[in-house]
Amino acid sequence: MAAIPVIVKHQGKRYEVELDPTSTGETFKYQLYSLTGVEPDRQKILVKGGQLKDDTDLSTLKAKPGQTFMMMGTPAGGPALEKPKEAIRFLEDMTEAEVAQTEGAIPAGLQNLGNTCYMNATLQALRSIPELQEELAKYNGSTATSAPTFTFGQGPSSLLSGGSSDLTSSLRDLFKRMAETQEGFPPMFFLQALRSAFPQFAQRSREGQGYAQQDAEEAWSQIVSQLHQKLKLQGEEGGSSSTESFVSKYMAGKFDTVMECDDPVAKERGEKPVTGQDTFFKLNCHIGGETNHLRDGLAAGLKEQIEKRSETLDRDALYTKTSKISRLPKYLPVHFMRFDWRRTTNKKAKIMRKVTFPSELDAVEFCTDDLKKMLIPVRDKIRDVRKEEQDVERARKRQKRIRDGEENDTARVTKAKGPTSQASLAAERQGGERSTTAGGDTEMPDIVYKTDAEAEAERAAAVTAGKKEVLSLVNPELSADVGANQTGLYELRGVVAHQGISADSGHYTAFIKKQGRKDPKTGKLKEEDGKWWWFNDDKVTEVDYDRIESLAGGGQSHSALILLYRAVPLPVLDESEKA
Repeated sequence: MAAIPVIVKHQGKRYEVELDPTSTGETFKYQLYSLTGVEPDRQKILVKGGQLKDDTDLSTLKAKPGQTFMMMGTPAGGPALEKPKEAIRFLEDMTEAEVAQTEGAIPAGLQNLGNTCYMNATLQALRSIPELQEELAKYNGSTATSAPTFTFGQGPSSLLSGGSSDLTSSLRDLFKRMAETQEGFPPMFFLQALRSAFPQFAQRSREGQGYAQQDAEEAWSQIVSQLHQKLKLQGEEGGSSSTESFVSKYMAGKFDTVMECDDPVAKERGEKPVTGQDTFFKLNCHIGGETNHLRDGLAAGLKEQIEKRSETLDRDALYTKTSKISRLPKYLPVHFMRFDWRRTTNKKAKIMRKVTFPSELDAVEFCTDDLKKMLIPVRDKIRDVRKEEQDVERARKRQKRIRDGEENDTARVTKAKGPTSQASLAAERQGGERSTTAGGDTEMPDIVYKTDAEAEAERAAAVTAGKKEVLSLVNPELSADVGANQTGLYELRGVVAHQGISADSGHYTAFIKKQGRKDPKTGKLKEEDGKWWWFNDDKVTEVDYDRIESLAGGGQSHSALILLYRAVPLPVLDESEKA
């Protein structure tokens, strides 16, 4: 069927448009988008019988040449539809590396090279830290130059030959190769470097076949300690910009400690508590008979008893060391201390107790009083802003449903409610007080109603004001520490889990929260509605958050061993919000 020339009127302008009867309303809206700059989901086109919908078959309109259509709607402020600057490329035409780097691509798993699941799970958790990947890419340590060869069964040193013995450069090369494939990748060079740096991971199995299973937490701690020594912060060109290590900036916290003798005689004799400061790279969650939640275990881990000599008593005595956090790092690993050494079996037995953990961790209660004073105002206000942002997003979704005809037209006008419109409500009450006529009848006030667009604009203005207030509350000292948590809140990003009854057996896997997609309009990352990647060696599958909740333990099934939390960031102002 031939195209039909029609007229579309919008805001006093006339547009000549070729209407294709074989297409749909969505196609017609995109034609108008290119002319008016009004996004298709914001257009309202009036046709006989109502409003043009995306799935409307244009042939049913029976349009005639010169027919006029009325269009309403305003652009959201983004640029008009433009011709793509680069030609569209199809997956079939891309290389494996290009496909692996497309948005939403399934990430690479890691092949199990013989009881190496502990290492694979640990590496996937570390790889979920984007700043670590960026800094590793700048690292100019030695590079592997020869291909590895396998010779099983002839001792630790013969498992692999070739490659770099520098653990940090091996990690850099491994992450680079993982970014270029969606297949399970064999981490051979890195395994060689790990066993070279830490021979404990080259122990043979007691059964005499292959290598022994190892503890993922020990692998995590050893790898992080090596990065702490080697990975110094680099400039854009790869030159060292400071002597500070990556780990110190992003993964190290600080404790203020107080050591005090438990024996009251020592206090009577004038022994004073000893204060100090310690650095930590993870928090320990102690698991006892009273531990039901992560908070309980963390609180227990911040108090420990130590036996040492008391000069005042001239003998050994018990001391209690109390720690409070004076610096929260951006990335906070939490270790569930599930493995306990049993002398009867000479093995690490697993504590099966169920210990729940939150998706959002409030760490403020574990901090020093000085740090609390800095964090509490920011934490409380940022929670208000996030709630307001959720309200705005819900309102936008509702408006879209209305435009799509999914809600009754009478719901298009709503009375302004909530804290974001208190000023207008006050004005409404002042101007709308009831009055009495001469006849004694009560007159009803003229109630002011707002359209959804007006209410949404009011909410958006409140969100912007809230963001600015949050930023104004940040202590300058804390603001200067870009690698620290500046809100006191953490969101769960990764879990290393263990299945089995001891550290010397069982199986390790990793769960990593999916990275959000970029909003094409704002450039911000959107969350993936609670979706997670489950890395079971080279097998990678998508799971929902309820799978993460099941990792609290309570049996031989998968239970969390390491949690990786990332600081909830400060809000970022858009260009329009900065004005």
